[in-house]
Amino acid sequence: MATAKEVKEKLVTDFQLHKNDTGSSQVQIALLTQRITELTEHFKVHKKDNHSRRGLLKLVSQRRKHLDYLKKTDIEQYHEMVKRLGLRR
Repeated sequence: MATAKEVKEKLVTDFQLHKNDTGSSQVQIALLTQRITELTEHFKVHKKDNHSRRGLLKLVSQRRKHLDYLKKTDIEQYHEMVKRLGLRR
């Protein structure tokens, strides 16, 4: 399994808009989706971890805000992101 740093670097390179892009909405959504997926796997084992569940809800909310912004500014990029990440919307 790859380390967290390698996974993050791969996500950034896959979703960046230009060479030095690390903060665009697309990159942020991809990183948040990765963390949400990891936490979802964590909850399959640790069902009563309510403190981390609150963090998960905050991450989902952040991703939702980024997706709403992307939808408002560039609808085509929004549809591409939803399709690439396999999000339900």
